[in-house]
Amino acid sequence: MSIKSFGAKIFASYIQRSIKKWADNPIETQHKVFESLIDAAQYTTFGNDHRFDTIKSHADFVKQVPIRDYEDLRYYVDKMVAGKPDILWPGKPLYFAKTSGTTSGVKYIPLTKDSMETHPNSARNAILSYIAETGNTDFVDGKMIFLQGSPEMTEKNGIKLGRLSGIVAHYVPNYLQKNRLPSLETNCIEDWEQKVDAIVAETIDQDMTLIGGIPPWVQMYYERLIQKSGKTVGELFKNYQLFVYGGVNYEPYRRKLEDLIGRSVDSIELYPASEGFFAFQDTQTEKGMLLQLDNGIFYEFVKAEEFFNENPTRITLKDVALDVNYVMIISTTAGLWAYNIGDTVMFTSLKPYRIMVSGRIKHFISAFGEHVIGKEVEQAMLEASAGTDIKVTEFTVAPQVAPQDGLPYHEWFIEFENEGSGDLHAFAKALDSSLQAQNSYYLDLITGKVLQPLKITKVVKDGFNNYMKSQGKLGGQNKIPRLSNDRKIADLLQSK
Repeated sequence: MSIKSFGAKIFASYIQRSIKKWADNPIETQHKVFESLIDAAQYTTFGNDHRFDTIKSHADFVKQVPIRDYEDLRYYVDKMVAGKPDILWPGKPLYFAKTSGTTSGVKYIPLTKDSMETHPNSARNAILSYIAETGNTDFVDGKMIFLQGSPEMTEKNGIKLGRLSGIVAHYVPNYLQKNRLPSLETNCIEDWEQKVDAIVAETIDQDMTLIGGIPPWVQMYYERLIQKSGKTVGELFKNYQLFVYGGVNYEPYRRKLEDLIGRSVDSIELYPASEGFFAFQDTQTEKGMLLQLDNGIFYEFVKAEEFFNENPTRITLKDVALDVNYVMIISTTAGLWAYNIGDTVMFTSLKPYRIMVSGRIKHFISAFGEHVIGKEVEQAMLEASAGTDIKVTEFTVAPQVAPQDGLPYHEWFIEFENEGSGDLHAFAKALDSSLQAQNSYYLDLITGKVLQPLKITKVVKDGFNNYMKSQGKLGGQNKIPRLSNDRKIADLLQSK
């Protein structure tokens, strides 16, 4: 065992004990976070406007601080972008994570000194939790890569701004720098396809043991490796042991990626976002990710079915239940207050609190009142594919409200790697049966002859990548929405 491996085991044991301390005391931990947030920000512009000095309880907070999204908070963020201090959080942000929104244009998400350190620490803790549970440290001596955005940054009124993954790249600890790939020069390439080719050239003859990134873009990396070498990823990287991912559900991609590797590897799921690092997979044996309760983030939850009511009920951790679809609301040390990040989550465990991402509150199909969510279509795809040799590269779903003939239906746009030897009609039937079993509203619409069973439209090879390229969103942290309540994506896919 190397010195680095030995040190990793000791550090992992220490971190595991510290995680257990707050995970075993979740309500108390969250109460302390809430109090510290309110106390720290009471003299900011936002704190003064919302009378933070009078907030003594969560009930007070609900009365005085409404749920906001980025547009609702823009008045304050614009002041910060202009360089003014003490607006949402004491002082000025260290960075703005620059993202693009569908309705808000460019968004500037503040990252403060208090919030910034939680991002690399949380990713580190996820890997250390894996080491503590499995005892596996062999991978720490090999090469590691995280497919991410460019670390280059610009500056606006004295505050640096860039993509979150690029900002975090500057916080890789020294003990990992020698293991880390690709080079800074390659990481700064903006064009995603050029960047992947450069990464392949740098890594193809290296001892890669850990690979991280969003599954669809890691898939592209694997495919380019295989094209260049004629070998599977597992043959190229004989010591490849651990895949670290986030951003999308891995399960729809698992079969394809493991085929490209030639074997299975352990995986760790992370839940990072520009707004905060919310959860990570802390065990290989239980479903879901451990919700980060001591990360300077206070969580509230609203049932997704009630979210668009005039006054939806906001609950805290102590009142959540298993298998309920919640919109997650956050207040953070970056100065985001009762902020709707747009994600929906379900709790898979209450002791400790573990979650899974179930979708986006704006990504659903409810053209007929069915409210089908991302988790349901992904589960349908998994169940329909099981036991077949059908391989799916990517898919999305949209409503067809006014077909030329017959009843309306859900249209599944699927890019197949191969259609296998099975019957595509039977595959569509299996998809529909799974969706009916999961969603009683959809079942009622089918049995009530309001909808006809779903239909599959094939997408040409590289159709999804070409769509993302046309939108300027190829690679990085971008991903295809699993479903939409309109046909904007569908119509563009059909035009390819």
